[in-house]
Amino acid sequence: MSDSFKGQLLCSLAMVLVGSTVVASKVIGQDIEPFLATVLRHALALPVFFALMRWRGQRLPRVGRRDAVLLTVQAAAGSVGYSVLLILGVTLSSASDAGIVAGTLPAAAALLSAVVLGERPAPRLVLAIGLATLGVMAVAFSPGGGGASPARLAGIALVLAAVACEAVFILAHKRLARPVPALALSTLMSAGGLLLSALPAAWLAWRAATPLAFGAPALAGVLYYAWVPTVGGFLLWYAGSARTSGVRASLATVWLPVSALVLSVLLLGESVRPWQWAGLACVLLAMVLAARGAPERATARGERATLRA
Repeated sequence: MSDSFKGQLLCSLAMVLVGSTVVASKVIGQDIEPFLATVLRHALALPVFFALMRWRGQRLPRVGRRDAVLLTVQAAAGSVGYSVLLILGVTLSSASDAGIVAGTLPAAAALLSAVVLGERPAPRLVLAIGLATLGVMAVAFSPGGGGASPARLAGIALVLAAVACEAVFILAHKRLARPVPALALSTLMSAGGLLLSALPAAWLAWRAATPLAFGAPALAGVLYYAWVPTVGGFLLWYAGSARTSGVRASLATVWLPVSALVLSVLLLGESVRPWQWAGLACVLLAMVLAARGAPERATARGERATLRA
């Protein structure tokens, strides 16, 4: 087995774990308020990241004021916005719907780059954006299984908003004056997510004025989300991206919606309708086109890579 193939395999496993967060969010959202779930997730993941940094002999970098603002935006969008909106979205729509819609991230990032940064997307990326849009429409307006009910459409819209938050994370990362190593960045994002979600979680808990009580499945979902996709997914992506090229690593993202769809069927007992399969096909093709549209760049061994889960 070649080193590059090992890298692709590790990146693919990381994306399978990221896809599983859709199912975990469905379980969590049935019992735990989204901001509180986000607090618990980062509170559990942060000590592990600090331990990993100590083990690797790394320290948190010093950053300038501009980069500090960008890192705060990243934490607000990627660590809080994505998690909260995804949990809210899957409570209104099915996990299979949400998984397919979440797969539009590469196309959404390309679209946001064109709209916000004024970048001119290549024809391949324009086609990817169009296919991703078609895939979402096929999922949202599929007949049967509730059809285009207001609640289901609201759930899909919330998942799209979560994808937009993740696209903002990607764009903010590109604007950093000095790149931050992946392990340090993940630690900062977990710490930022904990701090930024603590206040709204406390306020909502105070407004509820009821004792906090969580079921075992929801707590297990939070533990899984914190330690497996957040920490384990990072380690797999870090190890894999150091062994293969950037484009080949990005192609592994096709496993995200596939993982979410398969796990929603196996673990949640959801059924997949023909229009959802059609939407998945459009989204997968869009992801491949978006990855192929990126410049081929060999990723040196030991390069810092970033995974957001």
